[in-house]
Amino acid sequence: MSEHDTTPIDGRAVAAGFDPNRLGREFYENPYPTYAALRAFDPVHRCPDGSYFLTRHADLDRIYRDRHHFSSDKKAVFAPKFGIASPLYEHHTTSLVFNDPPYHARVRRQIVGALTPQVLNSMEPGVVSLVDTLLDRMDERRRFDLIADYAAAIPVEVIGNLLRVPREDREPLRDWSLAILGALEPAPTAEQHAAGNRAVREFSDYLRILVADRRRQPGDDADILTRLLREEQMTEPELLHNCIFLLNAGHETTTNLIGNSLHALLNDTGSLVQLRDTPQLIGSAVEEFLRFESSNQLGNRLVLERVVCRDVVLDPGTYLTLCIGAANRDPDEFHAPDRLDLARSPNRHLAFGAGAHACAGMSVARLEARIAILKAIQRLPGLHLTAVPTRDARARFRGFRSLPAAT
Repeated sequence: MSEHDTTPIDGRAVAAGFDPNRLGREFYENPYPTYAALRAFDPVHRCPDGSYFLTRHADLDRIYRDRHHFSSDKKAVFAPKFGIASPLYEHHTTSLVFNDPPYHARVRRQIVGALTPQVLNSMEPGVVSLVDTLLDRMDERRRFDLIADYAAAIPVEVIGNLLRVPREDREPLRDWSLAILGALEPAPTAEQHAAGNRAVREFSDYLRILVADRRRQPGDDADILTRLLREEQMTEPELLHNCIFLLNAGHETTTNLIGNSLHALLNDTGSLVQLRDTPQLIGSAVEEFLRFESSNQLGNRLVLERVVCRDVVLDPGTYLTLCIGAANRDPDEFHAPDRLDLARSPNRHLAFGAGAHACAGMSVARLEARIAILKAIQRLPGLHLTAVPTRDARARFRGFRSLPAAT
């Protein structure tokens, strides 16, 4: 076991008793000691429900790239979780991320094709202007919340622009997103189920109006909705659910990336000063924030053919949880993994997955993060936290509900 692991003294017992369906507040606040225990003592951990929880970087990297033995299709898993007649089941089994080729490849091609380098370059002035406007308001107010007033406001506008959602219609998007993604937690409550189903229905109803309008008046090549409408094999439900997925994925993970990054800097004065004094580090800094506090902590795969992982035989039908947050602090891959190193190189983190299912919108997320993080620490030199932050009690998506701050 590496000296850099933060394994607790009773790490073996922690690993043996770990159940992702029974997590407490302490885990949500800081899951990394638990991850270290699992990596050290039980990296292919069999959970009480028969699934496996994997924590080593090499194993996740291999599985993400192996489309022969592992599937992203979640129909068999989500049927008992959501009920096959539920809006949540329809959404999560239709969206891009929980499907295999050829469907996955068709939809992904349209999304990636809309996010060309030229499109990204054309987006940058708009993101800069948005960030400057938000920082002006925060500087004027002096006291604010770095999530509600900043981190959450940026991706909603950016993804809203990519899908050409009218600005006056964007207010419900964040709440819909939080409700739908909240139901993906390992053990969602009845309230989370109800909120998620309601959000899918309301979101779909809104998108039907937007789609009808776009059919009448198509947009340009940078309009992802217009590009998806050209995909003749895509049914209307498939179109609606992939638009919901784009807004959810583009919003929630980027909100967490910006919020987690600013929190890390405000708790590490040396790194904050280093980035402020050496702004050219922002590219590698964003990669380090992605590794250090991964916005998306968990992924999943279904075993298609018998395979062996660290001497554990995984039979077809076995459900795997891939712990990105643990893999990104694996001492076998990263030197001093629990230390923030803005110049870390190499940095083969798995925050965006890997292989054919690597995040289609990663370039947009990186663009937003580079601008939002650097401008915040440059424009607000007195930025500091004013109260204990409030974390969301979620295992899959790691982020803050509130980051009270002031200048």
